[in-house]
Amino acid sequence: MDWLTTVDHKKIGILYLIFGGFFFLLGGLEAVLIRIQLMYPDNELFIGNTFNELTTMHGTTMIFFAAMPLIFAFMNAIVPLQIGARDVAFPFVNALGLWLFVFGGIMLNVSWFLGGAPAAGWTAYAPLSSIIDPSGNSHGVDFYVLGLQISGLGTLIGGINFLVTIINMRAPGMTYMRMPLFTWTAFITSALILFAFPAITVGLVQLMFDRLFEGAFFDVSKGGNPVLWQHIFWIFGHPEVYILILPAFGIISEIVSTFSRKRLFGYSSMVFATALIGFLGFMVWVHHMFAVGIGAVGNSIFSIATMAIAVPTGVKIFNWLFTLWGGQITFSTANIFATAFIPTFVMGGTTGVMLAVPAADFQYHDTYFVVAHFHYVIVGGLVLGLFAGMYYWWPKMFGRMLNETLGKIHFWTFFIGFHLTFFPQHFLGLMGMPRRVFTYQPGVGLEEGNLISTIGAFLMGIGTIVFLINVISTQRKPQNAPADPWDGRTLEWAIPSPAPEYNFKQTPLVRGLDPLWKEKMAGNKEMTPAEPIGSIHMPNPSILPLIFSVGFFIAGFGFMYHEYLVVAVGMGLLFGSMFLRSINDDPGFHIEPEELEEKGVKA
Repeated sequence: MDWLTTVDHKKIGILYLIFGGFFFLLGGLEAVLIRIQLMYPDNELFIGNTFNELTTMHGTTMIFFAAMPLIFAFMNAIVPLQIGARDVAFPFVNALGLWLFVFGGIMLNVSWFLGGAPAAGWTAYAPLSSIIDPSGNSHGVDFYVLGLQISGLGTLIGGINFLVTIINMRAPGMTYMRMPLFTWTAFITSALILFAFPAITVGLVQLMFDRLFEGAFFDVSKGGNPVLWQHIFWIFGHPEVYILILPAFGIISEIVSTFSRKRLFGYSSMVFATALIGFLGFMVWVHHMFAVGIGAVGNSIFSIATMAIAVPTGVKIFNWLFTLWGGQITFSTANIFATAFIPTFVMGGTTGVMLAVPAADFQYHDTYFVVAHFHYVIVGGLVLGLFAGMYYWWPKMFGRMLNETLGKIHFWTFFIGFHLTFFPQHFLGLMGMPRRVFTYQPGVGLEEGNLISTIGAFLMGIGTIVFLINVISTQRKPQNAPADPWDGRTLEWAIPSPAPEYNFKQTPLVRGLDPLWKEKMAGNKEMTPAEPIGSIHMPNPSILPLIFSVGFFIAGFGFMYHEYLVVAVGMGLLFGSMFLRSINDDPGFHIEPEELEEKGVKA
């Protein structure tokens, strides 16, 4: 019950990690099944609609229900600690965002058991998503629409929460230009969420009206326009790529600096490059639509804007390399993942610039070249960054150190498997293999590349299993991680591992960039406090976020099957929990100074 009602940002971070990890394994299983089908030509294991369901669910699950929550796990667990705060600005809303994501993910995945999963691709292009086939699975895309609506609302309120937290709750002396890079990337990611998610929300509402209430937004026969969905989706979809990758940039920046025992090279330029990437990310969505027929002028404008993003990204790459240059480098598992991220992401960025040329994109479009590019950015970038963050912050989140030997076995199997999987796909694409096809002909030169690709996928799976073994074996050990196992530079390493429920006994006084390192260099054993020891106000736990999300979940089924009594039950739970939250004044509770030492030992 403690975990179901918690509003503590650290426990919410762990719950995001658990549920996001579960969906990551689910999406990975779907990917392995896709690769098994494509292992040989004319394979008939998963054909036709089943294969389309697998590709749709793999993409949707990995982007919305694995990558996003794993990012939110680190943002929840680490950002308040890095800025010297005792919690996020709105702990109740934070819990609500978590449970909305969880039930959105459940909504999408129960489609497997209720007539079939969506099969319109993870981008759900109209008319594939808007036309209802009465003879087939008519509800697959409805699960997609409602699952993303529910989880998207949770992501949106989570982004707003972190914006307010970072703006208002920084410790004294923690100016914007003293914030750690991970906090900066979380801040800019939250701003992108604030502006990007309303677009997909509007698109999903329109698609819901087309499907459930006979609307005409995307149906050509009723005067609609299917290209409208592409614009709405990619106005959200391309900033979403940066919502995913910017926190990974922040993780890499923290790790490279810590394990080089150097201040991050060009801190100011890194901050401005991050902001510029976020800004330009809203101006490039049409590069996904060069083949639609917008025309030479439109294509050229978006081509130039796409290439422009390579400049601030290049600034980041060189700053990481200059941070490593001349440093006292320790190749821990976290740092191996972080340094491997750099060349891998550069490869993904290079093919991105190739795809930004409209004339060339006509050749690459809808081939496996695009699949290879996308996975080099998201897996070679984001997932390597997430694994680096796992090994780096695991002791702070759980009070235990992950095994370094198993970590290095995990790295090499996953890293080699990744390149075996996706590097050959560049050449398969250039040879003309289309994406989203469930088979291919023998004798046209595609067999070797697909076989190697599938072997690589199995290796990535083995690497992930090694990581799970590492986690399970580590959890059986006592919580004995030191407060500062890596000789860190930022505030999260100034408190015990795992962090006590109140984070800081006394709010720290920040006296420069890398505040903990600055105090260490001054010969101080701990951070200088900004306040005397006093009672600490804490929020009360609440079951209402869970009930609210269950109500939304139930109402979704009612809308889908036109059972308005079910809608009424779900909306009753939803509005009832909102009403109870509104009329009940929650004063929270206080931890008194004499309790601090005792609670610190318990935590």
